[in-house]
Amino acid sequence: MRISFLLHNGYGIGGTIRTTFTLAEALSERHEVEVVSVFRHRDTPLMGVPTGVTMKHLVDLRKHSPDFDGDHPDYQRPAKVFPRGDGRHRQYSRLTDARIAAHLGSLSADVVVGTRPGLNVHIARQADRAIVRVAQEHLSLDSHGYRLRREISHRYPLLDAITTVTEADARAYRTGMRLPGVRIEGVPNSVPAPAVPPADSTAKFVVAAGRLTRVKRYDVLVEAFATVAEARPDWQLRIYGSGDATGNERDTLTALIAERQLEKNIALMGNAHPMETEWVKGSIAAVTSARESFGMTIVEAMRCGLPVVATDCPHGPREIIEDGVDGRLVPVGDSAAVAAALLELIDDDELRRRTATAALAAAERFDPARIAERHEAIFTDLLARDRSGPRGGLRDAAYRVRGTLHAGLYSLRHGLADAIRKRKR
Repeated sequence: MRISFLLHNGYGIGGTIRTTFTLAEALSERHEVEVVSVFRHRDTPLMGVPTGVTMKHLVDLRKHSPDFDGDHPDYQRPAKVFPRGDGRHRQYSRLTDARIAAHLGSLSADVVVGTRPGLNVHIARQADRAIVRVAQEHLSLDSHGYRLRREISHRYPLLDAITTVTEADARAYRTGMRLPGVRIEGVPNSVPAPAVPPADSTAKFVVAAGRLTRVKRYDVLVEAFATVAEARPDWQLRIYGSGDATGNERDTLTALIAERQLEKNIALMGNAHPMETEWVKGSIAAVTSARESFGMTIVEAMRCGLPVVATDCPHGPREIIEDGVDGRLVPVGDSAAVAAALLELIDDDELRRRTATAALAAAERFDPARIAERHEAIFTDLLARDRSGPRGGLRDAAYRVRGTLHAGLYSLRHGLADAIRKRKR
């Protein structure tokens, strides 16, 4: 089977890049796999090239490169195919419209997989019907704005399948979107087995990791740890990750830690790569997010032998953690409940060891080989279907017309709104 992934930028760092590379590498053990990055801004991928996988790019933004595209006239013109509702729209252009269209038009793969809504729309509109067209959704449907949901509702019916990272999100697509004939499956992200031995549950550290953004609610974790530190001052909290360019959230957390006089108990550690060497230095992991599309850090911690105290937020934690068996689920935003769950594990050495062992075993279901098999089964089933008949062609044509009319109306509305704003200035 020839499988082609279409990725926004495979040369940066991020969860979608990591999970795409992991899946591509696992599939490459039995299939011919390529990852096509729309953009390339550095010579080598920060996360390395997946073993056995071919890397390609469509738009070269390396200023030292003889193929530099940053001064191409179409690079400054706004995209027409990439949907405006996708948060990356400003990075796309008439040049990316043309390059992606040319790539998909010449693609000789059996399966093409998009990795964000805007690219999934490209695939729906421009990939040959003979190719299995799959959209991966790494964010939850309810995190998409109204405009993007409207745009994909008119384009996604042209796809063969959509995969979400949780079953809860798959249900949201099945019940909340009209996508007749499109297969919708929840398939979680995969996490490789760590290259280091698992934690031994004796270290007096709680570990948290992720971007320092408001949605992660590290303020709740800091407030919870104030209670923990008062009862068990010999335990410490390490928070790994960095925020946006402004650094506002880091400053806010630093001030909160100082206000609670927790400088000796809580440390903001910055980024760590690989993170597995830091997970195993702890005995418990904590995730206090208000919202998660999946919860990669939960699985990463469990694979390193740590039980996780996590907020029961949409959508992922409940599908990963079995409360009271391999971790704890607590209400969102409840610092007292977080503190109580942490202290329960801190104060009971046997419970901590038992949940750690259970977490290590439960996390094996997220092994890349197992997750690759699930994707492979979907691809194989879709390839066996006959999508070339006249009814399929008429259906696609109808949805293409519908999507074009929808896009035209949105463009008209957008243009009128711009004109009104300019008159008011």
